[in-house]
Formats: sequence, structure tokens, C-alpha cells
Amino acid sequence: MLPHLQSALGIVVIVVLAWALSENRRAFPWRTVAAGLLLQAAIALFLLKVPVARDGLLALNGAVDALTGATRAGTSFVFGFVGGGAAPFDVKNPAGMVSFAFQILPLVIVISALSALLWHWRILPVIVKAVALGLRKLMNIGGAVGLGSAATVFLGMVEAPLLIRPYLERLTRAELFILMTVGLASVAGTVFFLYATILGPAVPGALGHILIASMMSLPAAIVIARVMIPGEEGIATTSESDLKYRSSMDAVARGTEDGLKIYLQILAMLIVMVALVALADTILRNLPWIGGAPLSLERVFGWLFAPVVWLFGVPADQAPAAGSLMGIKTILNELVAYLNLAALPKGALDPRSTLIMVYAMCGFANLGSVGIMIAGMSTLMPERRDEIVPLAMRALLSGTMASGLTGAMIGLLPVA
Repeated sequence: MLPHLQSALGIVVIVVLAWALSENRRAFPWRTVAAGLLLQAAIALFLLKVPVARDGLLALNGAVDALTGATRAGTSFVFGFVGGGAAPFDVKNPAGMVSFAFQILPLVIVISALSALLWHWRILPVIVKAVALGLRKLMNIGGAVGLGSAATVFLGMVEAPLLIRPYLERLTRAELFILMTVGLASVAGTVFFLYATILGPAVPGALGHILIASMMSLPAAIVIARVMIPGEEGIATTSESDLKYRSSMDAVARGTEDGLKIYLQILAMLIVMVALVALADTILRNLPWIGGAPLSLERVFGWLFAPVVWLFGVPADQAPAAGSLMGIKTILNELVAYLNLAALPKGALDPRSTLIMVYAMCGFANLGSVGIMIAGMSTLMPERRDEIVPLAMRALLSGTMASGLTGAMIGLLPVA
């Protein structure tokens, strides 16, 4: 089968699967599905094929370098040579001096503070409201859920609902499911630069691709959510957001505090997840070998998810390697999956398959994020906790399908 037809089949299968899981199969939202798929294609073609837009995205790599350098200045001042400063001794292996915790990951704190500052300066709100208006007009969703969904790309799945806090109790069940699916199908702006830094050596223009993936996953998530739980258009938003800062310094301080929480959460998560993978591999190695090699979590995930990534457009001979990445992303998280993608041996995935996997894995849909979502939304809507918990577990599937739809769309279009 031709690669592009393979991806087209994947798009059809994902939509059909969402319909099969629908609570009301007779209410298939044809207009929303058509608009969502066309919007996905338009975003990708415009940003990846139009020279001016493509050059603008490539120029974002300079922003990555600038922010990485600025962060390195801060970490080297605080942590010394461990944070990237000059070493007080001769270094025979410079690669061994790179510390993920003290040189790379602090970028999250800087971006969080910068995002808060841009919000206070009314730059991000203008962008968010423009995206929300487009979603409302093109995808026929309510203003409240449109604003919350648009903000998710920049703020994250827990912070974004704060923008529509006065409306949360009045959201319909279908709208609440859209908000959850969008949150799990995309990644927050606070980790854009972190993932771009990780993927930079393996994927040219990594930041642009991460940004496009999250933008494409917005309509994809709405499509899948509306198919699985159809619903009518909801309330519009007219009042200002509850998210406000008293001053620029207050924005920087609170953004830094929020970034520190994310930083510590990622550190703890990585320690635990890598330890659990190592423990699972230790257990699996004691089982009978298969194919002349010991079992490992990576091999098992490769077998289980190979058919899934094949539907995205990955060739059959590369599907086990790509399937392993997709399994790690779903069971553990996308950060570990991106680290593994960047560390793949040369030739394991061709450039097209690599790009498909970058897009398909660009989402928070994993068990840990579901727990975070349940905790965050239950705090904002304690009276709807009994509704939130089952919807969040279902959103794990819809968010994964939406990210996969984005990967398959990239495989279909002449951009990969």
C-alpha cells in the first residue's frame, strides 16, 4: 500500500472507531468532522508549505537557542559547572557533563514565568481569543469551551479551565468532554521549548513542529470528542478571565512558582517512571527469550502498538520501533518517548516516520496526566467529581486517538 493511502486509511479507521464508541451513533456530526479534518490539513499545509510561514517557523529555532542560552546563564550562576558553567577541572568527556535536571529542565521554569508575563501584558489573551473565535465559527462549539480549548495550547490542561471558571458548572457533559480531550491531545506551551531542545538533533525545526502538532490537535480533539459524545452548542463567554496579575513582577513571581511545581513534578515523574521501566525489564529478562533475545518493555510495546502506528503511515518494517515509542508515550509519558526517539540509532526510522511520530506523540494522553486532570478539575468543580472521573478515563482514549489523527494527517499530506 502506498504510504499516503496508508495514512488515509488510518484517518478513516480512527473516525470510525470514535463513532463505534459513540454514546449516540445516530447523531454523527458530519459538519464538525469535515470542518475539523479540513482545518487540520489547512494548518499543516499553510505552516509547512507556504514559504513565508515555513521560514517563520524555522526562525523560531533562534528563539530556542536564545531561551536555552538565557536559561543556561541562570543555571550556571546558581549551580556552577553542574548547571553548565565552566568546570574547575579538565573535562575528558564533555557529553558526560550535561545534566538534564540542572541544565535542560530548568527551561520549564523560565518559560512558565515568561508565559505569565506575556499574559499580563495582554499578548497571549489576544491570541487565545482569536483562536477561540475561529473554533466557534468553524467547529460550531460554544464560546466558553472554545476559549478553554484554545487556552490549553498555551497554558495546559489544568490551568486553561481557570479562564472559564465562572462557566464550568454550566458546561454540558459533551463540552466538558471536549475540554478534557483537548487537554490530553495537546501539550502546554510551558514544555514546547523543552521538547524542541530534546528533539532538535533528530528533527530539524523541532519547535515549529511541536507548535503545529498542538494546533492541529485542537480540531482533531474536538472532532473525536464530538463524535464520541455528541452535544449541542453551549454558552458564550462575555466576561473577562479570572486569570489576572497585579503587576509584571507579580506575573514573573507567580509564573516562576508555577514553573517550579512543574519542574519538580517532571523530575519526580522521570525518576519513578524510568525506575519502573528498569524494574519491569528486570522481571521480563527472567522469562523465556523470544527470537533469540530477552524480553523487554520496549519490545512488548513495539509488538502491541505496531499496528496502531502502521495506521498512522509508518512502514511495516519500522512499525515495531515506532510502536515501542507510542507505547511508552501512552503508558508512561511523551517526555520519555521523545527522549527515546532522540536516542534511536540512525536509520531506525526514516525522516517521514520520525515526523509522523513527533506529531502522533505530541499530547498529554497518559495515565499520569489523567490523574492530574482529575485532581485539578475536581478542585475547580467538586460538585461534578462523579462526572469528571469516568469522563477523564474515557478522554485518555479520545486524546490518544486525536493525537494519532494528527500523526496520520501529517502522513497523508505532502509535507512529511
